[in-house]
Amino acid sequence: MAEKLTFLSKNKIKCPVCEAKFSREELFTGRGRLIAGDLTNELRRLYEPSQKYGEVFPLIYTLDVCPECYYASFQSDFTGIPADTASQLFEHKNERMESITKLVGELDFNNPRSLREGAASYYLAMHSYEYFPSSFSPAVKQGLCTLRAAWLFNDLHAKFPSDNYDYVARIFYRKAAFFYTQSVENESSGKESVAEVPHLGPDLDKNYGYDGILYLSALLEYKYGSKENLELRRESLSTAKRTVARIFGMGKASKNKPAALLNNSKDLHDQLTKELAEAGDDA
Repeated sequence: MAEKLTFLSKNKIKCPVCEAKFSREELFTGRGRLIAGDLTNELRRLYEPSQKYGEVFPLIYTLDVCPECYYASFQSDFTGIPADTASQLFEHKNERMESITKLVGELDFNNPRSLREGAASYYLAMHSYEYFPSSFSPAVKQGLCTLRAAWLFNDLHAKFPSDNYDYVARIFYRKAAFFYTQSVENESSGKESVAEVPHLGPDLDKNYGYDGILYLSALLEYKYGSKENLELRRESLSTAKRTVARIFGMGKASKNKPAALLNNSKDLHDQLTKELAEAGDDA
């Protein structure tokens, strides 16, 4: 039998939306619970299951979720929201709860989270950040939430292949492509800054910062962007190519960047160049 992975925090958290009180579920650390595996080209760290603890999905514990109204956000944002944001979140409580129930069925955030609650928590946070002001940098946080949701719904698909979670994952990948592109545009225009976001991930083991956002905005557009209009596709890939070139095109400055980010960026640049050439565009 696998040993205990999580514990409940002693101090109760008061939801600023509905005033319910609950305990945060925390992941125990150490003692071989997390066995790091490969890093994917989406900068996700995979973990190997251990005989002692079984499978561990550390991402499912990073968000606070009110078990009563399903307001969800990153822990650093949960209690500090403005009054008008809390009011809007309360107003849209039923919409939030009904939509996730239709997507994955009944959930239970009062007990230890399963992979289903973990995946659902990122949908709920994506929905909740719709009502946050720009000072919270909601676009990039929605990007993180939708990308991690895609990862976890794919994990669910691996366990329950007949439940169409792969289709749900593709939807979240497309949403992630939108939010990451929006984040780059917002940073460039000054509409929203990512400078104050404590961890830009995209996973938990390493913070790839703004360069990670640039890379993922290009990668997600390449992998999951629309292919229906070939002219728009060429334009989006040309933009993605210029974006990813910024990561390794700064001479000596690039030497201080993580090797994984540089190597993946160069590989993506080559893939973008190839597809654009095949489409008759040498940009």
